[in-house]
Amino acid sequence: MLKQNFKVCLCWRRIFKTRVVEPPLEVKNAFFRYAPSGTMTVDELLRFLIEHQGEKDATREDAQAIFDSLKHLNIFHRRGLHLEAFFRYLLGDHNLAHPPSQKVHHDMTAPLAHYFLFTGHNSYLTGNQLSSASSVEPIKDALLRGVRVIELDLWPNSKGNDVEVRHGGTLTSPVDLQSCLKIIKDNAFTASEYPVVITFEDHLNSHLQKKVAKMVTETFGEMLYCTETENLQQFPSPESLKKRVLISTKPPKEYLEGNTADLSDNESVTNPLDEGEHVPDEDEEKAVTQYRQIIAIHAGKLKGGLDNWLSDDPRKVRRLSLSEQELESAAKTHGTKIVRFTQRNLLRVFPKGTRLDSSNYNPFVGWMHGAQMVAFNMQGQGKHLWIMQGMFRANGRCGYVKKPDFLLQRDPNDEVFNPNAHLDVKTVMTVKVYLGEGWHQDFHHTAFDRYSPPDFYTKIGIAGVPADRAIAQTEIIEDEWLPVWNQEFEFQLRVPELAVLRIQVLEYDTTGRPDFGGQACLPVSELRTGIRTVPLCDKKGNKYKHVRVLLSIKFGLPYDY
Repeated sequence: MLKQNFKVCLCWRRIFKTRVVEPPLEVKNAFFRYAPSGTMTVDELLRFLIEHQGEKDATREDAQAIFDSLKHLNIFHRRGLHLEAFFRYLLGDHNLAHPPSQKVHHDMTAPLAHYFLFTGHNSYLTGNQLSSASSVEPIKDALLRGVRVIELDLWPNSKGNDVEVRHGGTLTSPVDLQSCLKIIKDNAFTASEYPVVITFEDHLNSHLQKKVAKMVTETFGEMLYCTETENLQQFPSPESLKKRVLISTKPPKEYLEGNTADLSDNESVTNPLDEGEHVPDEDEEKAVTQYRQIIAIHAGKLKGGLDNWLSDDPRKVRRLSLSEQELESAAKTHGTKIVRFTQRNLLRVFPKGTRLDSSNYNPFVGWMHGAQMVAFNMQGQGKHLWIMQGMFRANGRCGYVKKPDFLLQRDPNDEVFNPNAHLDVKTVMTVKVYLGEGWHQDFHHTAFDRYSPPDFYTKIGIAGVPADRAIAQTEIIEDEWLPVWNQEFEFQLRVPELAVLRIQVLEYDTTGRPDFGGQACLPVSELRTGIRTVPLCDKKGNKYKHVRVLLSIKFGLPYDY
């Protein structure tokens, strides 16, 4: 048995024995149930996959691939798997609760309005909303993580003769628009082949709009999707827009005429284009036409209050933007109207202006009302961003998740889903947290405590609609790099289609806040049942090399409990 030393002072060291973790009782029982001889054959492993793990489509080739993946281990026996090798398989990447290799499996032929889109906010900022630098790197990073909606704020430069991207009215530095467009072109379809939407928050005069139109057209070429008519009765599908780039902003007609839309759709406080009864000259009209032609998704608020904003015009579809506060307020009185609006039109939700630290908000208010573009500060961190990343692990991480049918349907009386109505429990998910491993490989031995091994515990819960939200916690296992918890938890789910399983391992600290030991968020709708492993990620969402937890997952009907 290995030992680990912690130096307390010159004359005193604390010595702790490190142990090898034993397979949990449920793992032993499952092994001997399918391999009573003590050696599991390929056919016995296949039975285990189908019957115990619920992999109904598993084949003998799948079982053989697992065997082949273990051949490099000293514990592998060519006649079959012994218990130790079987246990290593359960902790390995062939047995993930949510496999990253999962392919796109949602119907991608419906209109864009039928999907949630992985959406960024102020995508060019490297840090806070007030004083951080602007750069192309956050845009590239977002695209490589599967983000499909990139936001750029367009402003005139100091000389007024060119366009730059920056957060207006703040101390943030600018970045060149052409550089942003180029980085989008180069990275748009690396993580996903489904369309990228660029939303412009436009603070430009007509001459600079003309310049933007030329830049966009020349940069993207055939990748740029332009509509033949401004009055689309429905949006095209993600499938039909593969490897295409779409521009979404307010048509310049609204700026020039000022009688069909409200300028307040923009997030910034100031708007230099509010010019009253300005009459465009011939050059402006030409520039406006060129700019209009690149806009595939028209945005803007109709004049008036919420009822007008959320009106659904059967002759054309559009995009509406609301702040998180505006949505929360509207949801209290206009819940069903928002759902009805989002069945055909696009709704974008953005963080309130006081989130200067680039924090985020609860995305489920938007998702429960059908909002397709819940815009997040991707450069931040924290539980809401982890939940967002977890949601978009679904559907092959392509950045598009089909909305649940209940948000798209209407009953015989033309009524839509009411987000404020009482919901019955649809399923009960039972999760048993067995153990964790990998911290001693990915962290320095004093990373958590200078004088002893860590004291780990796991918080596990559901992020979802208010009625589904829950959090539970295991006991604290003291002075142990390989914690064994063996604790079971139940979660009643009313909207499992939108639920995300949250796992966070923390290290107990008597002197203050607990230390972070890893986290994972996974879409409940795609979890695999049985005994599974979950690799944990750091605060930015990057996967650790070795840190993971072993757990079991099962679903049952409410009357079974």
